[in-house]
Amino acid sequence: MNHGKNYLLISQIFLLSALSISCISKGSQRLKTPNIIVILTDDLGWADTGYQGNRYFETPNIDKMASEGLIMNRFYPSAANCAPSRACLLTGMYGPRHGVYIPQGYARGGNVEHMRFKVPVQGKDSSFFNFHVSVNHVEPGFTSLAELLKPAGYVSSRLGKWHIGDDNQGFDENSANGVPGYITNINGTEDRFYDDTSVAEKLTDSAIDFIKRNKDKPFFLYLSHWEVHTPMAAQQDRIEYYRGKAERLGLKNANDVYAAEVEVLDVSLGRMLRALGDFGLEDNTIVIFTSDNGGLSSQTENAPLRGGKGSYYEGGIRVPFVVRWPASIPAGKRSEVAAIGVDFMPTFAEITGASLPETQPIDGHSLLDVWKNPGSSLERPIFFHFPLYLGGDERTAVLPKFGGSEPYWRAVPSSIIMKGPWKLIYYYEYESYEIYNLEEDISESVNLAGSLPDLENELLMTLRKWVEETDAPVPKVLNK
Repeated sequence: MNHGKNYLLISQIFLLSALSISCISKGSQRLKTPNIIVILTDDLGWADTGYQGNRYFETPNIDKMASEGLIMNRFYPSAANCAPSRACLLTGMYGPRHGVYIPQGYARGGNVEHMRFKVPVQGKDSSFFNFHVSVNHVEPGFTSLAELLKPAGYVSSRLGKWHIGDDNQGFDENSANGVPGYITNINGTEDRFYDDTSVAEKLTDSAIDFIKRNKDKPFFLYLSHWEVHTPMAAQQDRIEYYRGKAERLGLKNANDVYAAEVEVLDVSLGRMLRALGDFGLEDNTIVIFTSDNGGLSSQTENAPLRGGKGSYYEGGIRVPFVVRWPASIPAGKRSEVAAIGVDFMPTFAEITGASLPETQPIDGHSLLDVWKNPGSSLERPIFFHFPLYLGGDERTAVLPKFGGSEPYWRAVPSSIIMKGPWKLIYYYEYESYEIYNLEEDISESVNLAGSLPDLENELLMTLRKWVEETDAPVPKVLNK
């Protein structure tokens, strides 16, 4: 017997076994650190997808993703406008923590004479600047999602619309239009690509390239589309297609350019999902598709929701939300749990094992259990705060001037609390509040204020406590 050969054979077997165990261990560890992709659209309405039953817009890729993942039917991106919702999503903090309340920072869109209170207004004297607001700027000292994930081994890229200041907030790569490194943030301003009919394609090309280059390591991709924000533009043949479709369906107020831009978003998502499959990454990649705020009422119908972008009725703050993660999230489910943009940071921290920052308060809660068990609940209130004024027109205004009755404003100084099915909006402007049961009245058509005293007192006390704890600015100087 050749003992030397036997010894060599046994050694090889042990070596192969050790390598197999090592590979399994590495594979299991890799499964615990999924890739994360957040696709944020701009002004896409909650009702503007096929999975919500819309027959006009064509969103086969979004609908397929919904069938393969989880629909969160009550997702709120933390604000009714783009800059504040992005600031909340990326920092895990409510608006009063970072001071971003509206793009360009100041009350706008209406006659100052119709404001009951003095609030920051561009071009006005110092008496109007009686509390701080941030002009599209998140302080560099705040930890972002990219900075949260970096110590956990993630490489990151942000593509598309940024809108929250000059600081890169820890992203390894960035581009506003798909061209590598193309960033022009200067003192809070940036180039805009809303009417660039090829920008979504270029951003998608760049996103797929980033995925390909980093397919062997955990990555975080933040793809923030310019569509469907105004001014809108699309390929003429697609505009004509949707114009004809609207005529066939008998839709009188359909916006064919908006519909063509929705299709562009869907095509981009389809390319992204196919790329993940081609690279063998789809099972262990979390893909989130959502919007920064509700649809603009002058461009799309938000029915059955009330109001639109800029308003704190559901049409302005409830948005599409689909998450797919085949390794951990069951397919084809829908959750009615109220979730909000500040939940991203604690959710990603729990999934990846990353440590939450100690330098800033984190206002959200992890959604991981809801994602894995869509029938579960998450009992906690969520909040919104808007200390300014935002004007409207005949299609977008939902609130009256002080002492009037005709719609004039999209939003006035107010704070909002949601808890379970209940939503209470307190208006500092009118010193009054409205309360709705969203489970029974998604259109917010029946104001129940005064009929539920115990519940109303509980919600008002909780809301006031939150306003005090966050040091949220409340207008107090009358505009005489």
